[in-house]
Amino acid sequence: MTLDAFLETLSAGEPPAFPPPLRALWFDAKGDWNGAHKCVDDKSDPDSMWVHAYLHRKEGDLSNASYWYRRAGRELANGALEDEWREIAQGLLEAPERREG
Repeated sequence: MTLDAFLETLSAGEPPAFPPPLRALWFDAKGDWNGAHKCVDDKSDPDSMWVHAYLHRKEGDLSNASYWYRRAGRELANGALEDEWREIAQGLLEAPERREG
């Protein structure tokens, strides 16, 4: 799926059957931070932890975000949240083999 196709799904009332990290980004894009957080809160794969980190950075909890970035093997992001959201979405959409299981 392309990023444009993913963005088109945002017009739906419910997300398609996405893996948890993409589902979380879908809810976040729809303004549902709590719904997004629920998708990745109990997940321990690097992609979910990356999204989890992003969500806590968006929330303003940088200490918690830093913890999740470390767990995901990533540096603490410091750019625009919108840019990070797109970077994560693009990365997840380009590597479907990393999301299986």
